[in-house]
Amino acid sequence: MPKVDTSDFKNGLSIIFDGDIFTIVWFQHHKPGKGGAVMRTKLKNLKSGGVIDRTFNAGEKFEQAILDRHQMQYLYKQDDEYFLMDPVSFEQVSIRAETFGSTIKYLKDGMDVSVIEHNEKILGAEVASFVELEIADTDPGVKGDTASGGSKPATLETGAVINVPFFVNIGDKVKVDTRTDTYLERVK
Repeated sequence: MPKVDTSDFKNGLSIIFDGDIFTIVWFQHHKPGKGGAVMRTKLKNLKSGGVIDRTFNAGEKFEQAILDRHQMQYLYKQDDEYFLMDPVSFEQVSIRAETFGSTIKYLKDGMDVSVIEHNEKILGAEVASFVELEIADTDPGVKGDTASGGSKPATLETGAVINVPFFVNIGDKVKVDTRTDTYLERVK
């Protein structure tokens, strides 16, 4: 495993720390008036998804975690297992719901997902940042409602609930930002 020290830190770098794999979300070199320089960081745990604040002494060494990111296709769900297929080798793997995190509510059969692996073990999977899904249920729109006239809850074909403008109706296809759970636009 390649070694890195605090001078190699950059956003997106993954390190092994306390037996887990963390990705650096933010870092800042700090030189207090007294004592040695330190590196303040925000680290995202790839297993739990939690973000922690940690301060390291300048020059501390860590193992770099080499992550492999690639696309797989979601096939189906059975009990608490989600089955994915590699589009190149057609190899199928199953992962648990926790591996997806919050974006799982937008998962639809046949959809491509981004998978993160370390030493051939899947650490995480997520749906694309933007997805197009059909409205399965919402209150009917009223004539005269405009795009700026507020919003109403709508259930998507995957079961996720988001707020949409009043003019959106059942059967409409909408674009959703999966990172913020927000409606972006109606798709023709």
